[in-house]
Amino acid sequence: MTVKELKFIATADKGDVSAILMRPDGATHLLVFGHGASTNMRHATMQAIAENLAEHNIATFRYNFPYSENGTARNSTATCVETIRNAARAAHEAAPDLTLLAGGHSFGGRMTSTAQSEEPLEGVQGLVFSSFPLHLPGKPAITRAEHLANVKIPMLFLSGTRDELATLDLLESVVKGLGKKATLHKIETANHSYKILKKSRTSDEDVFAEMARVTAEWASRLS
Repeated sequence: MTVKELKFIATADKGDVSAILMRPDGATHLLVFGHGASTNMRHATMQAIAENLAEHNIATFRYNFPYSENGTARNSTATCVETIRNAARAAHEAAPDLTLLAGGHSFGGRMTSTAQSEEPLEGVQGLVFSSFPLHLPGKPAITRAEHLANVKIPMLFLSGTRDELATLDLLESVVKGLGKKATLHKIETANHSYKILKKSRTSDEDVFAEMARVTAEWASRLS
């Protein structure tokens, strides 16, 4: 396992941000992975996702958005999208031999799909969404998913059945509408932060291990 901390230019006006490349021996894919709205690349959820993916030969390139790097108000969508594009370029430069994937947890995933819908991310073969934030808590809607119709590469949605930001029947409808390019894996009893109901969950597999296994199986089928 190789772990490197590095910097790349997020945008010309916002400057450098930090990133962590975690590359297991025998890696086959590299996932460029953005964090949630109120966290950063070092959040425990991001770390758990990266460590479990490494067990399945998927490297990760975690990075900060400028606002999380500098402790400021959240950046504009345009700034986040440009950061994602530059993160993908930096990730490819760091590991040019690996098949490139992109995505993120919650906000990071939605910003990544927004970037891909506007203009394809260079070299990215598929998108991975951990807890895609379909709507605000208690306000079911699908407007946040409208841009997904413009994404032309495979997408994997990893969503808890109790996700308060993605009502299950609405998410199932969205994924069905996207056709064969979209795959939904439902994580039993998990909420948006992947907290589970131990007593009613029938699987004894760790949530993050389950997510990594499913991601690796999906990634192996990409052309």
